[in-house]
Amino acid sequence: MSKLLEGVDQRTQIAGHNRLELLLFRLAGKQIYGINVFKVQEVIHCPALTKLPGSDPKVRGIANMRGKTLPVIDLSLSIGGPSLGGEGGFVIIAEYNRTLQGFLVGSVDKIANKRWEEVLPPPKGTGKGSYMTAVTEVEGQMVAIIDVEKVLSEINKRGDELPEEFAFSAPVETALPKHILAVDDSMVARRQIMNSLKKIGVDCTIARNGREALDTLRKWADEGPIQERIAMVISDVEMPEMDGYTLTTEIRKDPRLAGLFVILHTSLSGVFNQALVEKVGANRFLAKFDAEEFANVVLGTIRELGGGEPVGG
Repeated sequence: MSKLLEGVDQRTQIAGHNRLELLLFRLAGKQIYGINVFKVQEVIHCPALTKLPGSDPKVRGIANMRGKTLPVIDLSLSIGGPSLGGEGGFVIIAEYNRTLQGFLVGSVDKIANKRWEEVLPPPKGTGKGSYMTAVTEVEGQMVAIIDVEKVLSEINKRGDELPEEFAFSAPVETALPKHILAVDDSMVARRQIMNSLKKIGVDCTIARNGREALDTLRKWADEGPIQERIAMVISDVEMPEMDGYTLTTEIRKDPRLAGLFVILHTSLSGVFNQALVEKVGANRFLAKFDAEEFANVVLGTIRELGGGEPVGG
């Protein structure tokens, strides 16, 4: 398995060119799933797990791996499938939302290189209960990309909601429009963003991928000066059809949009991601998802751009 991920640092350089590489795997059946290689640190055979009393049943246990203790999540059980049990299988060690965790899977296949244009939103009718955030095709077989943020949110809700008292000190007085274009393909992430913005008195328009966001921005620019309409764009990075890096690049290319403040808000992390944020011209990188930090960054940016001061206390 080490050979499968050999040279992963070099392969992640395709990020920023509307491309990604997927590590393909199976759970309890024949369906193929994928995870962005950039998030993967290691793939190992499932080690001995220690079950913690009172833990979520989807957490099969904890394991000590190279001096680090991390939870191992049964990914099949997490998306409504049968449990993979504690014997055999592989653990994909990946970093999401600032934390390291292991995902128990049945088998690991290979790495596939795809363009984001070839990665599409889930078919209509999948419903709110779906754990798919996108789908693509590899060698004639459908690959489902799991909404890992939804899986993690259902297991650990810490940081998802603003404390009640936050709203009383949050409003900002400014001439800048308190409206944001928020872009994310994850249903859970969109809910988190909308709930936080609503609580601090900031309106938002939602787009589900970079292509939809860019079309919306261009339409608004046709109707009048964009800075009179929105304060900023907050975008995820990994999205079907057009990723956040490419969206930012396209914004900077359009003279009508070039001055927009862009925050890339992503579960991806690390020095390389920060370098890409700067390369494509984004103003800031913000790791997902801490509601209070998110609200403070939004309010601070609106205040800074508009010259307003916080009111209330």
